[in-house]
Amino acid sequence: MSKPILLVFLLVVLIVTSQFEWRQQPLVDLDAATSLSQKQQQISDREEAVKEKIIVSQERHIQRLNELVRTLQLQLLQCKGENETQNATKSYHLNKQFIEVERKQILEG
Repeated sequence: MSKPILLVFLLVVLIVTSQFEWRQQPLVDLDAATSLSQKQQQISDREEAVKEKIIVSQERHIQRLNELVRTLQLQLLQCKGENETQNATKSYHLNKQFIEVERKQILEG
């Protein structure tokens, strides 16, 4: 083979090889992009799961707080009822004492 033909052959081989490598690179980049996209999706899915768990936890806390509020409201109503009963009893005794004092004054007077 002559030198010019050998040089042309090597040039063709070099061009074909470089073209082959350039075509391979996007495939690798595509795989990397797909892998990155999958990782981002997994992270996003995990974040959503954590958010859902937080929401469920907060809903449970709200339910507990609502139950505590109801319990405290019932206790307050019971206390008001007891106070009204005590006040009525005191009022009755005071009225009774007042009537007795008036009777004594009338009888003495």
